[in-house]
Amino acid sequence: MNIAHTYFQQQLKSEAFRHAYFEEKAKLDIEYQLEELKQAIRIKQPIEELLRRIDDIERYVMAV
Repeated sequence: MNIAHTYFQQQLKSEAFRHAYFEEKAKLDIEYQLEELKQAIRIKQPIEELLRRIDDIERYVMAV
């Protein structure tokens, strides 16, 4: 196990760090999914595909 991984594991023991980390991770995940959706709209993917992507984002948001 390297130093960075060990340090990260120690930081995860802190409730404040863990909350901030997972909150930021969720924001980045949603941002990435929205960028993918925008790209799909730009290239005019079929409406069923766009709706599937929206449903995926919605499910993710409800899960976090």
